Amino acid sequence: MSSTSSKISRRNAAATVAAAAAFAQQGRAAGSKFKWPVPEDGTPGIPKMCAISLVDAAHLRELKQLGINHVIGGGAGPIPWTEDKLRSLIAAYKSHGQTLINIMIGGIEDVIRGGPKRDEQIEQVIQSIRAAGKAGLPVIGYNFYAHRIVEGYYEELGRGGAGMTAFQHSRVKDLPALEKEGVHTREQQFQRAAYFLKAVIPEAEKANVRLALHPNDPPAPLSRKSEQIMATFANWKRYLDLVKSPYNGMTYDCGVSRELGEDPLEVLKYLGARDCINHIHYRNVTVRKPYEDYAEVFLDNGQVDMFAIMKEIVRQKYNRGLYAEHPRAIDLDRRTPNGITGQYQNVGGGGFAGEIFNIGYARAMLQAALLSA
Repeated sequence: MSSTSSKISRRNAAATVAAAAAFAQQGRAAGSKFKWPVPEDGTPGIPKMCAISLVDAAHLRELKQLGINHVIGGGAGPIPWTEDKLRSLIAAYKSHGQTLINIMIGGIEDVIRGGPKRDEQIEQVIQSIRAAGKAGLPVIGYNFYAHRIVEGYYEELGRGGAGMTAFQHSRVKDLPALEKEGVHTREQQFQRAAYFLKAVIPEAEKANVRLALHPNDPPAPLSRKSEQIMATFANWKRYLDLVKSPYNGMTYDCGVSRELGEDPLEVLKYLGARDCINHIHYRNVTVRKPYEDYAEVFLDNGQVDMFAIMKEIVRQKYNRGLYAEHPRAIDLDRRTPNGITGQYQNVGGGGFAGEIFNIGYARAMLQAALLSA
């Protein structure tokens, strides 16, 4: 290297160091709470980055390598759950360095559709909530679908031929109801939801277990002839008002918020002010027509401002689970036997390589939001 080049190199390096120092000083002057290195997930006021996994040693080790220390799990079995079963499950995850923070509960079809086993299923949910409280499981997720119109999904190719999960209601709007499900109005479902919540939320409060309802996704106007209870933001508000309690909460999904044509940041602020965000799904979409025509895309190139969302999450000091979900289908997964897994299999959904992208992107957004807080 010439003497002149060496001087330029040293001058550029000095300028870079000076700029970094100025940026750090600016952050300190602005009262930034967090400094590098950013604290690990689990610190008060920081969301818990998480992923879905069964008790599988190899996969839990892979997640640990990516900085994931919290999981949404399975394996609790049919309801009613028992304290012993949940304690055993929590301990199994713990043995692999992971903390179980959320399990989805099912088995409430008659609650949703007004069937003869409604009260029996509600009692089984109550027993499961009590068991979760005693075992130390903080959140239970659930759905309230009369039918989920996944038949409208198809694969759309994105950048470099990667698979996007697209949805068009026009493809499925005329599908008939399924005999086992029937046809249900939104008002019927709201009446059933009120009956359900008035029974289970007091038990959730006593057990200190928060419930997280996922909104209808896809949020189609009709789902095999049934209206959907959580397919508009107005109805999200109405559902939360059925029993006003932080334990009657939601899974906030910025992707679904955009699918409705809403501003995901304003939805986040509304739900956060009510302290009813009990889980978060972090993903991006491109919407062509609200409710009816959209594509789930990579986190970094949709219509949702993912950094603005993460900054608001940090501002709220939200510290429950945050799942960067719905990985896109990339060729590395396509070349791997059984690499493309999950509910979006064969319609643009990805596998673990796509999930690695999601986790890395979301962790970077979180660290940047913390350092700029």
